[in-house]
Amino acid sequence: MIDVRVSKVSKRFRVPDHGQGRRRLFGLLPGQEPFWALRDVSFEIRRGEALGVIGPNGSGKTTLIKLLSGITAPTEGEIEINGRLASLVEVGAGFQPDLTGRENIFLNGAILGMNYREIARKLPSIVDFAEMGSFLDVPVKRYSSGMFVRLGFSIAAHLDADILLLDEVLAVGDVAFQARCFQRIEELRQAGKTVLLISHDLAAIERICSRAILLSRGRILQDGDPRDVVEAYQASVQGLLAQDHSEAPGPITVTGLTFGTDGTGPVATGKPFRCCLSYEAREPLEDVVVRLSFNWPSGYLCTELSAGPGLRLEQGPGQLEFDCPMLTMQRGLYSTDLTIERRGEVLLSRPRCLMLRVGAGTVVRGDFYLEHSARIRTPPLTTSA
Repeated sequence: MIDVRVSKVSKRFRVPDHGQGRRRLFGLLPGQEPFWALRDVSFEIRRGEALGVIGPNGSGKTTLIKLLSGITAPTEGEIEINGRLASLVEVGAGFQPDLTGRENIFLNGAILGMNYREIARKLPSIVDFAEMGSFLDVPVKRYSSGMFVRLGFSIAAHLDADILLLDEVLAVGDVAFQARCFQRIEELRQAGKTVLLISHDLAAIERICSRAILLSRGRILQDGDPRDVVEAYQASVQGLLAQDHSEAPGPITVTGLTFGTDGTGPVATGKPFRCCLSYEAREPLEDVVVRLSFNWPSGYLCTELSAGPGLRLEQGPGQLEFDCPMLTMQRGLYSTDLTIERRGEVLLSRPRCLMLRVGAGTVVRGDFYLEHSARIRTPPLTTSA
């Protein structure tokens, strides 16, 4: 069954035009130019499916969720919704600061579509999930920011809806609360609910969603497996991540950086891995440390290769090779940072200088491949006297 059907949807806004010769109303007010936030977008979401939507700022993600929520109407195309829909665009939207947490639960729940009996029945669970405790009857203006967003998400997470739309709402609270948010969304999926998640947290997209869409400048660039879509997004922004390296030359220059194997095929999980760094030193360098850092799609450090301290580089061209007997990184696209230091002085820094694509060699679930074996041991047979 199709819960959401978007057919050739486009959304146009009008923005002020401050160009010359485009004035109106006696030259006092600027004219307006059309801006297409979405153009010819089409997709379907089946019952029980979790769809992630990613893309750079300004790609049309929030416009899309507002169209699906009915906050605004499409300029062209059609949207079909089958089932009760709940949208959470901003955590805690509608909270009144002078009302208590308990009063805001009833107010916010009503805004989101729940009736009084439904809210009263779910009140203990909402309070327990948000860990309000003795602060339930305190005005929310006295809440910390973490308490505020916990209560807002808890209310939305208890909506009895067939379709749940989430726009950047998982980056709330501390690590423990985020884990409960993930668990709650997984429970909704297991219950057959349809989820559409818009987020810049690419790890969350891969963890939660069974399918993903990449938006750019209002158009769909790719629709498919979350890992493939995330990799395509990372590859598309590689040029934006790389910095301008036009500074004056230092004592060492990197002339090449390559990734490969021992000839057994492309880089893949569970296979040998080799990295070759070519350089040219303008002078002999003592006590050098060379680091290659590999980062998750989210930007956090995954692992690194390091040579030194105490490394000596002779003047002139040279190569530094890193050999790993087995690559434990999982399939995906990783950005690479290169740093060369000498006694704490940074001689060269190249953040996001290259992307490492790891293929699916040994297929396992999780973040790393661990070489392992398993065996069954049976207790010795005993004989009766």
